[in-house]
Amino acid sequence: MRTMTMAMTLLLLALACAPAFAAQPVSAGERLAATCTACHGARVNATENAVLPPLAGQPKETLLASLKAFKEGSRPATIMTQLAKGYTDEQLEQVAAWFAAQKGDRP
Repeated sequence: MRTMTMAMTLLLLALACAPAFAAQPVSAGERLAATCTACHGARVNATENAVLPPLAGQPKETLLASLKAFKEGSRPATIMTQLAKGYTDEQLEQVAAWFAAQKGDRP
C-alpha cells in the first residue's frame, strides 16, 4: 500500500510539472517558413548552409512585396514562383512577419 501511495504521489507530481516542460507552441509563421529555411537558412547570419541570401531580419514589407511579386509572376524566378503560388496572402504575411522578427547581427 505504501509503495502504491508513493507511486501515485510521484505520478501526480510529474503530471503537475508537465506543462512547465512542454515545448513552446510553434507559430504559424515559423511552421510555414520551415520550407524557406532549407535554402535561405533560419538565422540572420545563416551563411554556412544557406544557398540563397538570408531572409531573417529583413523588413517585413520588403519580404512581403517580394513574396507577392513571386506569386503574381511579376518577379521572375526558377522555383519561388511555383512555391509562392501555394500560399495564401495571409500565409505569406505570416512568413514575412516571422522572418522579419528574427533578429541578430548581419554578417
